Amino acid sequence: METVSTAEVATKAQLSLAYTPGVAEVCTAIAEDPELTRHYTWVPNTVAIVTDGTAVLGLGDIGPSAAMPVMEGKAVLFKQFGGVDGIPICLATTDVDEIVETVVRMAPSFGGINLEDISAPRCFEIEDRLKERLDVPVFHDDQHGTAVVTLAALTNALRLTGRTPESTRVVISGAGAAGVAIAKILLAAGVKDIVVTDRKGVVSSERHDLTPVKKELAELTADQTGRSGSLAEAFRGADVYIGVSGGTVPEEVVATMAADAIIFAMANPTPEVHPDVAHRHARIVATGRSDFPNQINNVLAFPGIFRGAFDANATAITEGMKVAAATALAGLVGDDLAEDLVIPSPFDPRVGPAVAAAVAEAARRDGVARA
Repeated sequence: METVSTAEVATKAQLSLAYTPGVAEVCTAIAEDPELTRHYTWVPNTVAIVTDGTAVLGLGDIGPSAAMPVMEGKAVLFKQFGGVDGIPICLATTDVDEIVETVVRMAPSFGGINLEDISAPRCFEIEDRLKERLDVPVFHDDQHGTAVVTLAALTNALRLTGRTPESTRVVISGAGAAGVAIAKILLAAGVKDIVVTDRKGVVSSERHDLTPVKKELAELTADQTGRSGSLAEAFRGADVYIGVSGGTVPEEVVATMAADAIIFAMANPTPEVHPDVAHRHARIVATGRSDFPNQINNVLAFPGIFRGAFDANATAITEGMKVAAATALAGLVGDDLAEDLVIPSPFDPRVGPAVAAAVAEAARRDGVARA
């Protein structure tokens, strides 16, 4: 990574424009009309990539310094696939109040906030509080980026297997950031029969050990269908399995799924169900890995989502914008749809522009666009 100037500074005249006295003219203009920030600074095209290093990849709580390479990598992907400038911000605190206050104070320097690798359940509170306090897009990619790409892949998998969202039974293992967001976006897309499981089984209100986040999740999912019990019980007859938890699902459990099953085993580097096992019992298999077909990769979503939000000068990223991103991604597969191609490649040059256009249009439709 590096920061470079978009204007040449090789002469005295150029220097006087790039810095003093030229910048004073711009400062004065912005002081009189803050909206000019959008036209004369880097702010409207720059996202802060913020972490506390508590949930980095599959490495866990490794701290802010060790998290920096991931944040830098994220910034590279923002630029490469969305034309968005990303600045890594690694915070030396895990206190929710301190993180929120720090980001709020930094916010005038950025057009959006991308939260990254912050452990649950703190990540939910941090995102909610920042959304309340800021008038720029706030997006926790571990939640919503994963959810958008999952919905896109599932949309095509359902189409290929002749299912509708309303008639499909889904099991999600993992009730952390990704699992919660996936459940919510699938509900928004019309899926009605969802159960989410954690280490103790189905997250339902019959249990008395639920956090507030899991209690809300239970009310939205298992409580609607009356399902409870173990992961193995949830698997019987299920059409779709989505894994965002790690661990391993025994093959004898996988074998109890419905015919033409769909398995998205997304833990990295070891999927919950190895593709060789999954293919013995499912028609469509996806993972989070690049060395198997159907990679569910967040890079398909977040660069285009922020590009579209910035193009619309959006004040927030709505559920409608997320669903629009997923719909655009799914549509790119088109007539090439097959068991080993339910989601486009990150290197498909259509991805970023298609997602950005859909997100910007949804922002205007949802009333959060200022441009």
